[in-house]
Amino acid sequence: MTVDQAGPDTATSPEGERATPDALDFLGRWTLRPGVSVTVLPHGVHLRGWITSVTLEGGAGLPVLWGRLAEALAGDGGAELARAAVAGSPLRAALVTVVGQLHDHDLLVERPAGENGDAAGENGDAAGPWLGAVADRPAEAAAALIRSRVRVLAARPDGPLARAAARALDRAGVRAATAEAADLPDGQVLLVAAGPGGPSPCAAEQDAEERAVVVGLRPGVGFVTPVGSARQARADADGLADRLRPREAPGGAEHPGLPALLASSAAQRLICAVAGLRDPSAEAGDARLISGLPAALVAEREPLRGEYRTWVGPLLVDADRVRPRADVRTLTEALARIPVLTDRLAGVLDEPDPGALPQLPAALVRSSVAGEVLVSGSARADLARLEAVCRAAELLLGRGESGLEGDAGPVVGAGAVHACGRALRRAGAGARAAVRQQGARAGDTAGPFGGAAPVPWSPEPGRHPQALYWWSVLVRRLGVDADVAVSRLDTVGGGAVFHAEVQVQVQAQGRTATGGVLGTAVEASADEAVALAALSAVVRVQAAADAPHARHLVTPGGAVASLARPEATAPWEDAGWTTAWLAESAAREPELQEALAALTGWSPQPWEPPADAHADVRALWSALRQCGFSVLSARPGHRTHPTLTEGSR
Repeated sequence: MTVDQAGPDTATSPEGERATPDALDFLGRWTLRPGVSVTVLPHGVHLRGWITSVTLEGGAGLPVLWGRLAEALAGDGGAELARAAVAGSPLRAALVTVVGQLHDHDLLVERPAGENGDAAGENGDAAGPWLGAVADRPAEAAAALIRSRVRVLAARPDGPLARAAARALDRAGVRAATAEAADLPDGQVLLVAAGPGGPSPCAAEQDAEERAVVVGLRPGVGFVTPVGSARQARADADGLADRLRPREAPGGAEHPGLPALLASSAAQRLICAVAGLRDPSAEAGDARLISGLPAALVAEREPLRGEYRTWVGPLLVDADRVRPRADVRTLTEALARIPVLTDRLAGVLDEPDPGALPQLPAALVRSSVAGEVLVSGSARADLARLEAVCRAAELLLGRGESGLEGDAGPVVGAGAVHACGRALRRAGAGARAAVRQQGARAGDTAGPFGGAAPVPWSPEPGRHPQALYWWSVLVRRLGVDADVAVSRLDTVGGGAVFHAEVQVQVQAQGRTATGGVLGTAVEASADEAVALAALSAVVRVQAAADAPHARHLVTPGGAVASLARPEATAPWEDAGWTTAWLAESAAREPELQEALAALTGWSPQPWEPPADAHADVRALWSALRQCGFSVLSARPGHRTHPTLTEGSR
């Protein structure tokens, strides 16, 4: 017999006798879930449940075997079948295998109390087919619903949304009392389920006992908050109402199906929470939803549809929402959270998109920050998108701190390691500028940061393939007459940091002079610094040609390697491949960050918005932290190096 997951659940002794009871001995406790559809095949059977299915295939006798098992599940519970199937026989092994598959695919449910001679349970007939189809213990779920008291609160209890919510609860067998709540905004309905004793006079106990959800409706768009306490649900509703802009002018005729869709979804979420069932968002199987973060249902009128979206609200009240989230540790995790932060309806940032921008030789993406165009570039589009999101967040957070434009504001990264790498590289670029200024005044390069020693570099055989490649792209493919200056910054402790600066050469009056800076980098080796500085120069040249009106330009940095390091590289991936290059860089990242900390004498610290910060700044900061991003303070007294912050004018 062929099944999706084979393996009989039986143990036998060497003599063939069963040493322990098997699944057939306990079959009397189980019955087939209500709503399971069965299709008999010529040599097997196919079963479809609520969200699972399984196909069992074997010989011509398998349909007959299934018929006997189905009779046992619907009737006496398999006592006669267990006696007929001899211990250790192929028949019993086949039956145990089929029962195991039914359990694995959640197609069996425990029999209600009172069947097979047991005393009738108090709620044996109250479960209903729908609870039997989805609940692990339907009778207990039904009892929880019977004990609960649900209130439907709205500023207009006779409005279509409140009436639709009450009808949805009533159809599910839950009686609800509708009442007026003048403090609720118009267009919002609060559904609150309390225990049998009703609301507690103690606010803390009330939040622990209550389960609440808010359904809101605005012109052309609506929402259902995640389930939580009444305070958390109302805070989420205020945040969603603020972010979801109306899709049409107020006063127009609303789609008759939108209130029903929203109200029934709100009732379903509340009922599932009270009955101990999984939230409906978990049933969707949507890979875009982030595990561990709440999901809000957002519905639109044109076309009429509802979709669950990960929700990172600005105000966290409940204990499960306040607890710290795990840091992002891989590029895959970071990329999965970018759609949450940039969701077109409920996000806090604009979505970076390549659009018509070129993707070769470097990949460019474009987004909007406070009405201004931001362009980001890197070796790959996914890396460019991550850099764009981090830089956009920095610009917006920085504006909330004494009017800064983000240059001296906080540093954002996908996790603590990435954020620390970005912050220390900025501080290292500032240290290099300080060394240069001190050397100009004193006639040497000595200073509190140690010294800056020039390092000769030329594109000759033996250099790192990435440095040779990006330098060739810049000077040969793009035709830029450029030069590179590399220096080694030595710390007092003996660590080394390499700084590379790519400058354009200008011909004037028969002499070659140094023009503007095209790209800089601070990295652990001379070749790596040249590679990233040349790549930054390529991005700048491409952006100047294809996005001349961009206000902000984001060039790549090596900090992203700590996220993008692959678990393993293919045998043919040498240092010339981007994946292998990132793996090399990630291996050197801890030592580089230690050297940069010694060079600058500074350790990045967590950053929080000031007390008088704008609500949008606090909402963005909260969303970043909930998604596992880190926000660190910038080094006092040093502004970010111009090539990393200023955009094309």
